[in-house]
Amino acid sequence: MSRLIVISNRVSAPKAKSAAGAQGGLAVALSAALRENRGIWFGWSGNETEQYEGKLDMQRHDGVTTVTIDLERQDIDEYYNGYANRTLWPLFHYRIDLAEYERTFGSGYERVNELFAEAAAPLIEPDDLVWIHDYHMIPLGKMLRDRGIKNRIGFFLHIPWPPTRLFVSLPYHERLVRTMLDYDVIGFQTQEWLESFVHYIEKELGGTVDADGTVHCEGKTVLARAFPIGVDFDEFTAATKSPEAKAAHDQLKASSLDKKVLIGVDRLDYSKGVEERFHGYERFLTRNPDQREDVVLLQIAPPSRGEVHTYREIRERLETLSGHINGAFAEVDWVPIRYVNQGYPRAALAGLYRASAIALITPLRDGMNLVAKEYVAAQDPDDPGVLILSRFAGAALQLKDALLINPYSNDEIAEAIAQALAMPLAERKRRWQSMYENVRDEDVIWWRHDFVDALKG
Repeated sequence: MSRLIVISNRVSAPKAKSAAGAQGGLAVALSAALRENRGIWFGWSGNETEQYEGKLDMQRHDGVTTVTIDLERQDIDEYYNGYANRTLWPLFHYRIDLAEYERTFGSGYERVNELFAEAAAPLIEPDDLVWIHDYHMIPLGKMLRDRGIKNRIGFFLHIPWPPTRLFVSLPYHERLVRTMLDYDVIGFQTQEWLESFVHYIEKELGGTVDADGTVHCEGKTVLARAFPIGVDFDEFTAATKSPEAKAAHDQLKASSLDKKVLIGVDRLDYSKGVEERFHGYERFLTRNPDQREDVVLLQIAPPSRGEVHTYREIRERLETLSGHINGAFAEVDWVPIRYVNQGYPRAALAGLYRASAIALITPLRDGMNLVAKEYVAAQDPDDPGVLILSRFAGAALQLKDALLINPYSNDEIAEAIAQALAMPLAERKRRWQSMYENVRDEDVIWWRHDFVDALKG
């Protein structure tokens, strides 16, 4: 039986069942696949080394072998903080105004991908399946081919693929996409991102695409398909019944004093639309003075990528904006926004989701957005909450019974909040049941099987 070799920017070592709630659903799914297939998970350790010497750190965790390398400071600055997070991330999220096209970033990106290829190639045996993840590693498949790897290699992009008219602003965009033609399977989160990729292939490279997604371009053939990722449904629903979830649920209920809690949980990132969310919530408070003290917005936004200046700036803006709203509307015994800059374990989040009457999820652009699916999975079937979701999140294509809004419109956000607060129980149950069935049936295990089956050919 062939092994599965997973390669990603970072490696999440499997945890024991008792600690699984601290892992993301992707890590849980990949760990399960690797256990089933005697696999290896290869990536960057997250550590800095003074001089890269090709040293591999190989460990065994709960039946999964992890292999990591350290990177030099220049590599981290140019490959990770630079090209990955200051060039590709903003561009792929349609923010070309924030994309930085520094030549040294591109050189560092290619150099680190070469390091990954050089280190990973000797670990790959002839029958192995190789699965490469995300925008950090786009050219890695070609680099493995250049080293004689003939195995089936798949690539999955977890973030959006931008329209051609935006993507062509990237210097050497043709060269980057041509490296993708060496994969056997390319996966996208949604049909929309897939169609953007197909449009680029046809218009910029002169390729053709069959009805089943088979791409023919420059003498190469690759299958391109949408594989929408899900949550680890069984693990997450079990977490809602844990003592940690109950404690978080009870604490939020007690502290909110019977007010309706709106919850937002987002990594601190400009793509998540948290500023727009705050403005829409402010519009609701302005228009509905009689309901002000009936609601509270809990915004959890753990910091991310602190070395990238745009992330420091958004944190400052959100702190200013939340302070402004609280200053304008707060009473002695009530503040409209609780803004929390720290993360919580998944079990605690499950309890917070269950205690919240509304989830307010407003990304400006998102590959999928698993918070929306986790919120649905965590609800009480007898009294489910309402999901307000940006139509620009990949999850909107599956969770059609959410209240779908344009996050750029303060009016739409405000009106959706009012609609959610007034929604009858029967309608809440009907909408939730439909979304619940989708989250249950198309979970992360279903996603993983779907992709790996396609990769097997």
